[in-house]
Amino acid sequence: MTIAHHDRRSRWSPASPGGPGPEERKGMSAPRRRQSRRNLLTALAFVGPLVGYLAVFYVYPLYRNLDLSLRDYTVRSFVQGDAPFSGLDNFRTVLDDPTFGPAMRHTMVFTFVSIAFQYVAGLALAVFFNRHFRLAPTLRALFLIPWLLPLIVSASTWSWMLNSESGVVNYGLHLVGAPSVDWLTSPQWALTSVIIANVWIGIPFNLVILYSGLQNIPAELYEAASLDGAGAWQQFRRITFPLLRPVSAITLLLGLVYTLKVFDLIWIMTKGGPGDASSTLATWSYQLGFGTLLPKFGPGAAVGNILILIALAFGLLYIRVQRRQEA
Repeated sequence: MTIAHHDRRSRWSPASPGGPGPEERKGMSAPRRRQSRRNLLTALAFVGPLVGYLAVFYVYPLYRNLDLSLRDYTVRSFVQGDAPFSGLDNFRTVLDDPTFGPAMRHTMVFTFVSIAFQYVAGLALAVFFNRHFRLAPTLRALFLIPWLLPLIVSASTWSWMLNSESGVVNYGLHLVGAPSVDWLTSPQWALTSVIIANVWIGIPFNLVILYSGLQNIPAELYEAASLDGAGAWQQFRRITFPLLRPVSAITLLLGLVYTLKVFDLIWIMTKGGPGDASSTLATWSYQLGFGTLLPKFGPGAAVGNILILIALAFGLLYIRVQRRQEA
């Protein structure tokens, strides 16, 4: 009898996953029912703000963007809310547009070149600062400045530095006898210019994450490798890089998702020009939706959804690779 009573009380425990059922609640005392209700309200109080935040800032914008991409919106219909349903016509319009190919290519080049240089430079600096020396904390803090500056300040600074006539970069080239470069106004150099600025901004993020990962590698492994005669390069190849693989994967994924949607840096520096030389999917989406006298809200939203699908595909690929590594 005692054991059965104990089992019945454990099923009524508010900590059980399913909570007490209707039949069990009937047999509960009033204090236990109040305690169960209080626990439920407490859980809802903690979860409620998060659910509300996700609904307002994530679910609704995604739904609204999907709705825009599936309807024929004009300025009048956008205000009145009576846009007819057009299905996938906006996506067909975008894919048939001659701007789509260059914008997709620029997006891929901008993204992969940026994260490659950011990762390599961030890893090199993380390994360098992992050797504790006197000025390491001060120098590490200075390297965080590009990450802490407002993006509009960084973009404006690089626009001034790369100015064809009065920029400090061309002045430096002139001092060493090299010809000046039209960084922001030449189709050959516009995309390179925004990549350089984006790499400079993203290095501190890679430095911080990878440096944190290096702190979790036991020093005993390096000591044992040294006793076995392993040099610095062998220690990096056999110990540092393999053990940093999980941290590297999440760093590259976050950098990929962030870089895919970079808009303000490119828009401030080149506005996607000259022509479409530095136009990406993000800048093209803005130009379609807001950059003309007759905005095309539907195609602009369709381009945004394509960007979301690309980021989602890489996210799923990362999850699959991580599961395979864990297995």
